[in-house]
Amino acid sequence: MATYAAVLLDSAYQAGGQDAVLQVRDQAERIMRIERSNMDLANALEDSSYTPEQRGQVARGVFADLNPVLAEVLAVMAERGDFALLSRVWASYQEQLERKLDVTVVDVTTVVPLDDHLREVIAKKAEADLGTKVVLREQIDPSIIGGVLLTANGQRIDASVVSQLERARNVLKEQN
Repeated sequence: MATYAAVLLDSAYQAGGQDAVLQVRDQAERIMRIERSNMDLANALEDSSYTPEQRGQVARGVFADLNPVLAEVLAVMAERGDFALLSRVWASYQEQLERKLDVTVVDVTTVVPLDDHLREVIAKKAEADLGTKVVLREQIDPSIIGGVLLTANGQRIDASVVSQLERARNVLKEQN
């Protein structure tokens, strides 16, 4: 897993610097969600009744629109029968990304896009708390109603209106 992750990280960095590394991170995360929800794809990429070349061809075809470095690593993993290791490769990639680039990706979910001032406030606070440079990955999710949801290093800070309402509801239920 660490070898796949290292090759992926180093190749992405050489091809396009930090932006490419972060693009690969985002794309790999999407691929893992797709792989979990599409058993036909997962089975085809892991099926030992296909030749390694056939599994590689399937992967190259399915992942053709991804970063070329990621598409090639996924194809090699499929050829070698290692596609089931994707989630562990992604975890290693994330760990190596943070260690080698000294940067932490913080997922920020809000109802509306962040303005420059709020983006700067969140980044500075996260950098102070985490002790590393921070890259914000912003997402819009109207279902949180308001507030903000931050996720980094497997930790989550939920200051969304939905979670505040849920906590209030639980308190009221406990009092009855």
